[in-house]
Amino acid sequence: MELSQAIKPISYFKAHAADVIRKLNEQHGTMIITQHGVAKAVIQDITEYERIQEALALLKMVAQGQKDFEEGKTIPAGQLLKEFDDMISKDFSKK
Repeated sequence: MELSQAIKPISYFKAHAADVIRKLNEQHGTMIITQHGVAKAVIQDITEYERIQEALALLKMVAQGQKDFEEGKTIPAGQLLKEFDDMISKDFSKK
């Protein structure tokens, strides 16, 4: 859905809610609802909403990783791999 078509007044949404939801689901889109000419709400199909939530979660993990790095809360990759190798070796030696 083009942005120019994705901005609608609340009166349009009230009159065409079923059609708007159907189109959003077909096109995985987003619609901005205005009231008195001012943007007041966003309506999205569930697929687009989930995609955005996944992207936000990924960005939060990247930000946390950057913060950990800056605070020195990291270990060298070689050390991590050795620790994994040691854990795996212990698990297989128990059997």
